[in-house]
Amino acid sequence: MLDGMNFVRASPILLFFVSLVVLWLAERIGSAFRKPGRNLDEDARHDLDLIVNSTLTLLGLIIGFSFSMAISRYDQRKGLEEGEANAIGTEFVRADLLPAADGTRVRSLLRDYLAQRVLFYETRDKQALRQVNDETARLQNELWSAVRQPAVTQPTAMMGLAVSGMNDVLNAQGYTQAAWWNRIPVGAWCLMAGIAICACLLVGYSARLSQTGFVQFFVMPLVLSIAFAFIADIDSPRSGLIEVRPQNLISLVQSLKGQ
Repeated sequence: MLDGMNFVRASPILLFFVSLVVLWLAERIGSAFRKPGRNLDEDARHDLDLIVNSTLTLLGLIIGFSFSMAISRYDQRKGLEEGEANAIGTEFVRADLLPAADGTRVRSLLRDYLAQRVLFYETRDKQALRQVNDETARLQNELWSAVRQPAVTQPTAMMGLAVSGMNDVLNAQGYTQAAWWNRIPVGAWCLMAGIAICACLLVGYSARLSQTGFVQFFVMPLVLSIAFAFIADIDSPRSGLIEVRPQNLISLVQSLKGQ
């Protein structure tokens, strides 16, 4: 079940259509519980309206909370991309503190590493992403080895700056990876879906079908489905229309040309 939920939320378009069908069916099922020709008295109608309004209010709060979570994670990913670019650019400059041969090697490795970090943001294919991660890990080992050896040989304050800068580069990648794994919990999605289904059941039950056309009956599932798809789009780094572009990393690539 969790794998299916992860698959659906990873595809905002699929989530939209699944939500639309499920919520529309929930309204139809709710309306089927109403006995034909039976009208609720005023007190019963008042109590039912109170329950419907309370459920919709709770649903609105859950959607707003989930949207806030998705936005905060999206902003975090953007901020960490900027941090990665700054860390790599700083270490590229600090490579001048190393002996000439070591500095040249570090700058060459940083260019290759920077290219892999750009691919990390732009790649959506799982197999290609696995190759990018493997190459990134290999380059990280070589980068650390490239600064560790001269630092051990000449443990000076300037060498310490180069080592510290490389440590920032490696840490920045780890923070970014953790942020891309950090998604809205499946439990929150299940809670939101459950409340939405209950709300549609209640709306369908309370609706006067003789006075409600197909379009009016379709509005609530449509609006909720759009909201769910939009939240999933923001929360899915590698799918949908909204994505984190490596603008700072690409700008750094262009600025390092010729250096």
